[in-house]
Amino acid sequence: MSVYKSAGGQLTEDEFSRMLDRALSGGAPSPELRPVRVASAVDEVCDRLLTAIAVGDFLPGERLPVERELTGLLGVSRPTVREAVGRLQAVGVIEIRRGRNGGAFVRESWSESTAAAVRRTLLPRWEEFEQVFDLRGLVEGMVAATAARRRRPEDLSPMRDALDAYLSADSPREERIADSAFHRSICRATHNPQITMLSQDLLTRISLGFPAEPWGRGERSHFLRAGEDHKALYEAIAAGEPECAEKIARDHFTISADLIRDVLARVHGTEPS
Repeated sequence: MSVYKSAGGQLTEDEFSRMLDRALSGGAPSPELRPVRVASAVDEVCDRLLTAIAVGDFLPGERLPVERELTGLLGVSRPTVREAVGRLQAVGVIEIRRGRNGGAFVRESWSESTAAAVRRTLLPRWEEFEQVFDLRGLVEGMVAATAARRRRPEDLSPMRDALDAYLSADSPREERIADSAFHRSICRATHNPQITMLSQDLLTRISLGFPAEPWGRGERSHFLRAGEDHKALYEAIAAGEPECAEKIARDHFTISADLIRDVLARVHGTEPS
C-alpha cells in the first residue's frame, strides 16, 4: 500500500483518496472560493482584491482581470466589481488606464487599508488554508512522480525551455510567467488532463479564487530557491526518478504557503500556528 507523507505524519493511499474526495466533492465548498456574500459584496470584493495584491497574485504593473472575468471569478455583479475597483483606485492601489490597452493596473502592493483587509480575509479561513497547503504538497508530489514515470522525450523540451526562461527572467512578472509554464509542462507530461485540472483547482484555492501563483513582493531569496528546485525537479523527471521528483515537488510547493504566511505575519504580529 502506498504511503504519502504530510505535515501531520503519514497518510495511507485510502486516506489520501478520502481526503481528495472531501476536498473536491464531498466536503463543504472552500470559503476562499465561495461567491462573496451579497449583503457586503463590495466590501468583500475590496478585501479579496487587496489581499490578492498583498500576497502577489497580482504584481505592481500588472493588469487585473477585466470586469467580466472578475464577475465570474467572484460571483458578483458588474456594478459591484466596478465600485470595488473604484475604491482601490481611491486608496492608490490601482490606476485606471484608458484606451485600447487600458484597464485597472496595480500601482502598489500595500496601502493603509491592506492590513485590515488581509486579516478579515485570511484569519477566519486560516485552518482551512493550512489544510489546503498540506493537500497541495501531496498532490503536486504525485504530479511530479507521475510525470517522471510517464514523460516522453518530446515532453522534456518545453520543460527545459520554461526552466531557461525562469532562470533568465528580468522581472518578477517574467519569473511568474516562466514558473507557470514550467509547472504546466510537468502536468502535461503526466498525460492525464484530470491531473492538470486538480493541480489548477488547488492553485485557485490558495490564491483567493484567482488562477495565479502567489508571488509575494518578488523576493530574491524565493526566486533563487525556486530556481534550484526547478533545476532539480527537471533533472529528476528527465532521469525518470519518481521518488526524487515527488520529494522535490512536495518541498517546492511550500514556497507559496510560506509567502502567504509571511503576509499574515506582517499584519498579525506573529507567525500563524
